[in-house]
Amino acid sequence: MPLYEYFCEPCNGIFEELRPIREATVPVPCPECFKDASRIMPTSFAAFTFRDGYPRRIPDDGKFYHLGKKVSRLVTSGQPNEHPEVNKPEPARVPLKGEKQELQDMRELAIKDDLVDNMGNRISPTEVSTMVKQGRIVKQGKPERG
Repeated sequence: MPLYEYFCEPCNGIFEELRPIREATVPVPCPECFKDASRIMPTSFAAFTFRDGYPRRIPDDGKFYHLGKKVSRLVTSGQPNEHPEVNKPEPARVPLKGEKQELQDMRELAIKDDLVDNMGNRISPTEVSTMVKQGRIVKQGKPERG
């Protein structure tokens, strides 16, 4: 059976199928979007064309692929297997209004010497926010002196 090329207009995909000669002109479902694709005459003897040293699909939309995701440019530097368009860093979490007020209340308690950690040790007002961010237990109470 001969190998024929087919072009899918909805997804701009080109693929090849082994078909009997009598079924060569019959449309074939696309392997990606399952829409009918019509037969085309081969543009070259290779299934891909090369641009910037990478194999490209025909027709080429000018985009690149990084680990299966479409990106607009190649990676020139950075960590291996990471792309700035794919691996975007998460922005820092902004505390809510109630959380800010709760931290302020805890600082006021620490100023009054009425805030302790899990072991009963005194907490200074400057340590309150770092202890809360670390997930350490902070509670109201008098420090143990002894």
